[in-house]
Amino acid sequence: MSVLLKLYSTTHCRLCEQAEALVKKMCLQNNVKFNVIEIMDDAILLDLYELKIPVLKRLDTNSEISWPFSAIDIEQLIS
Repeated sequence: MSVLLKLYSTTHCRLCEQAEALVKKMCLQNNVKFNVIEIMDDAILLDLYELKIPVLKRLDTNSEISWPFSAIDIEQLIS
């Protein structure tokens, strides 16, 4: 089973941009797929993540890590 991640984010968020760059790098290195999810498009996601973004979630386990996270944190999440 392959790992799939979602990065909950929003536009014009400097921290979200930093997180996306790190996630992209780590996913390429580990052959993992991820999607960026815009929380402003969904009232439920906005309510859940507005004060916590960026948040990286592993879909098969529902495990989440919130910013600030590191390459090591991402590796632990996907292993």
